[in-house]
Amino acid sequence: MTPSTVQARVVVDEWVRGGVREVVACPGSRNAPLLLALHAADAAGRLRLHVRIDERSAGFLAVGLAARSGAPVPVVVTSGTAVANLHPAVLEASHAGIPLVVASADRPLELVGTGANQTVDQAGLFGGAVRAAITLPLAEERPRAAAGWRAAVCRALDRARGTTTADPGPVQLDLPLREPLVDDAPDDALPDWATGRPGGRPWTEVAARVPHVAPLDLSDAVPTIVVAGHGAEAPAGLPDGVPVIAEPTSPLWGRSLRAGTRLLESALDGTAPHLLPARAVVLGRPTLHRPVSRLLSDPRVEVVVVPSAGVAGARPGWTDVASSATRVGALPAPADWGVDLAWGEAVRAADARVARVVVPDPGSAPDLAAATVRALPPGALLVVGSSSPVRDVALAAEPRTDLTLLSARGVSGIDGAVSFATGAALADGGPAYALLGDLTFLHDSGGLLVGPDEPRPELTIVVANDDGGSVFATLEQGAPAHAAAFERVFATPHGTDLQALCRAHGVAHTGVAAADPAALAAALAPAGCPGVRVVEVAVDRSGRRADADRWRTAARAATVDPDDPDADAGGRSPGGVGPGR
Repeated sequence: MTPSTVQARVVVDEWVRGGVREVVACPGSRNAPLLLALHAADAAGRLRLHVRIDERSAGFLAVGLAARSGAPVPVVVTSGTAVANLHPAVLEASHAGIPLVVASADRPLELVGTGANQTVDQAGLFGGAVRAAITLPLAEERPRAAAGWRAAVCRALDRARGTTTADPGPVQLDLPLREPLVDDAPDDALPDWATGRPGGRPWTEVAARVPHVAPLDLSDAVPTIVVAGHGAEAPAGLPDGVPVIAEPTSPLWGRSLRAGTRLLESALDGTAPHLLPARAVVLGRPTLHRPVSRLLSDPRVEVVVVPSAGVAGARPGWTDVASSATRVGALPAPADWGVDLAWGEAVRAADARVARVVVPDPGSAPDLAAATVRALPPGALLVVGSSSPVRDVALAAEPRTDLTLLSARGVSGIDGAVSFATGAALADGGPAYALLGDLTFLHDSGGLLVGPDEPRPELTIVVANDDGGSVFATLEQGAPAHAAAFERVFATPHGTDLQALCRAHGVAHTGVAAADPAALAAALAPAGCPGVRVVEVAVDRSGRRADADRWRTAARAATVDPDDPDADAGGRSPGGVGPGR
């Protein structure tokens, strides 16, 4: 048995012992020993292997698997540009705290810099984006060699989980492999000197992490709002009287205000000063809404932050983009909160008024987002594109407690969305859905390319097709002053036939009219069998900016305090602050 074969089998064996159950791999030559070891482990039922042709898709497939499962997921690639193609996935995993393991096969060190084929200096290629960059020693048969390999694998898994560091995220495990790379040894064979611990135990067992952060003192009953962003951890409990503004990917979204960000706009611009909180309690990374960012930078508002406990899917430390945090600590028990019940009731009443008047137009992308969320079966997983779709869900959909929502909001790119959704759906195991824009879908159309022997999830991808990018329409570059350049350099219409694209990949395609919620609900009914299907809905983006302005005006009018006799016709009140200030 060649040393490279032994090392590859040891690495795969230690992954399994360390709790790895899903591995993504791409074909190659230098990683051949790892591929053969993985195929054998898959055949033996020790793990589930997913093979992809494109490393970019493979990386995001692994990120999706890890994001939904919370467990480390290795992605195995050959040397050279194959490793570099994983960089976007590594960045997403890094900023979202997702335990991705990049297992990069490498040439022996003596070949680096010699002009050898497919050879680059790839050890440490990802710089500070990884929690650790570990290079295994060149495989050789010697006493205690396998112990070093197994210990290194355990360290890599620990750093990915963040168990001892409270900083989960991606790691690189670089494996220089010398020829010969393959041999004819039986699939399950290992020499005595390379076997693992008895009983299938990992070489190094790491105890579970227990966070130790003292609770905040929130006993004074001032107007308080909880802001829950991406990566927020589910609290043990919150008092019923405290309003919550939660992004859709937060575990608190189900109890979020429907129009929370619109209430903040009115509170901050003076239209509804009675809605301005005295304190904001921040969980996770709120990055989705500008009004939330303005709130957290407003000197009138005390900002207190709950740090991450260091679990997978959350970055360590605390979020404080505006450098406004005054205190950091754990949430107190619900009974230890001071609650301004009158202010909370006023906020919820204003929220209900705004929700009644801010209704998306039939056939618009926000209307599609609301209809999609409404039509999903209880217990479903919904992966939301990180550009317009997640914002449309946040602004238009009624929050539900019986859904799980995921989005690649670590760095909020549109890379790899189809693959991310596929990985999350595979890890979930039940009926899963994705809501993506057309550009996001096309950006990773290669994620539809799946071999005939690969595991398939039950995944329905809803594509809001407005022939371009509508997210920019509501930003500064969408203003009339830039109309001459907008379509070409921001909206980027493409005219692609998505049905033909799906047919080329053997993926089922259904077209649904934008203003037909019954047809959409029928198209989203669980299929009951594995497979990816695409539901395309054509939506109109021409009125996107005007709609946003119209909703903002209607929301401001609806937030005015009905008991304030000084509010003018435009909804403004002459100054003042919230109760208890």
